[in-house]
Amino acid sequence: MSSRIYTKIKGTGSYIPTNIVENKDFLQHVFYDQKQQMLTGETQDVIRKFQKITNIDERRYADDSMVTSDLAFIAAENAIRSSDFDRETLDGIIVAHNFGDVKKNNRQSDIVPSIASRVKYKLGINNPKTAAFDLIFGCPGWLQGVIQANYQIKSGYAKRIMVIGAEMLSRVSDPHDRDSMIYSDGAGATILEAVESDEPTGILSLAVRTDAINEAQLLGMKGSNSPHHAKHEIYLKMEGRKLYEYALNNVPSLVKECIEHAKLSLKDIQKVLIHQANEKMDEAILERLFKLYNELNIPEHIMPMIINKLGNSSVATLPTLLDLILKGKLADHHINLGDNVVFASVGAGMNINAITYKF
Repeated sequence: MSSRIYTKIKGTGSYIPTNIVENKDFLQHVFYDQKQQMLTGETQDVIRKFQKITNIDERRYADDSMVTSDLAFIAAENAIRSSDFDRETLDGIIVAHNFGDVKKNNRQSDIVPSIASRVKYKLGINNPKTAAFDLIFGCPGWLQGVIQANYQIKSGYAKRIMVIGAEMLSRVSDPHDRDSMIYSDGAGATILEAVESDEPTGILSLAVRTDAINEAQLLGMKGSNSPHHAKHEIYLKMEGRKLYEYALNNVPSLVKECIEHAKLSLKDIQKVLIHQANEKMDEAILERLFKLYNELNIPEHIMPMIINKLGNSSVATLPTLLDLILKGKLADHHINLGDNVVFASVGAGMNINAITYKF
């Protein structure tokens, strides 16, 4: 077999903020629905129902003095240290995010210059050939960044690219919307490198889809649910039930397509690393994936979850999950040499992607 170029992960890093926000910290909130009607029942009952649906007990918020590019920079430094690469040898920096740098006291999104350029500056990289750009693709943004990096590496244009997912959702969530309890802050970074191999390794296959006709409006920026809140401020809003149904109806088939493109079967997959959006939803997606293969028995520990303690940090969930596993920080979860892993993500109301990867 002739040698080919493959894209392999050579370093990972993450930044998990130290500020822990527990469910009980929302007891003083007054929640309304999107019709600005106050939710019925005691707030503690609203929180209890939320926990049952999502399995989120707590989440992390960044320090007031930090912005998204700060989180991305720390995760990038962590990845560089773990890889032991000279940062000047990076051919590219891709930063996936959705809201830019949003300050605590000024909620206007700031993306000029790009977050990737800010990260490059903070890293002190002088090399002008280290191209830095942002990618906005909803929650699947980091995985889409990996896919874009793979295109560049396979084309021969680049040999080493860092892909970062960083988000500060605490700054764009409505305190009067119960969905605000889902969101958290964080960042994860991965360094990808071109490797010659006679056998398939690294990224084996990918699949991507965007459904914009009926799904483009399932996520958007709108005013507060509270009729008493400032009218000029807008927050992240989602049609939760419709997004849930969209994910269940479309993610399993795309993951199956991705596995088949790699000429593998579900029995060849050791781990399914999925965007940490909602634990119950992710479990339902996994069940449907196994049903597509007529498999009823789901192996224990095949799908590691961190949402219970870290919440949904959008583009940061997957690279953070990967970093924790590879560095032995997630109990009962390990990735061994030769393991086949599926990465999958869904978000922005309409985007889904997946890759199969051989370690």
